Amino acid sequence: MHLYQACMGCHSLDENDVGPRHRGVVGRRAGTVAGYAYSGALRASGLTWTRANLDRWLAGPQAFVPGTKMYYTVPRSQDRADLIAYLARQK
Repeated sequence: MHLYQACMGCHSLDENDVGPRHRGVVGRRAGTVAGYAYSGALRASGLTWTRANLDRWLAGPQAFVPGTKMYYTVPRSQDRADLIAYLARQK
């Protein structure tokens, strides 16, 4: 998926990198991938990565969870929907 190419600067599906791995992200509690050093803000957020929460996150992670490490945004709603659909298939 071409939209995921931008994510690969910091993430991969199966390994932690600058960001945590993405496989299985939809439905997972935020801040819980073993071996990744999350911000305190994300660990304390209590979020579960539902499609709706992922949409809000991708639209503006710093606005959604102030103090998080992620700054990259996906401004177009259709791009976010396509990216979330792709991630949902990566189980």
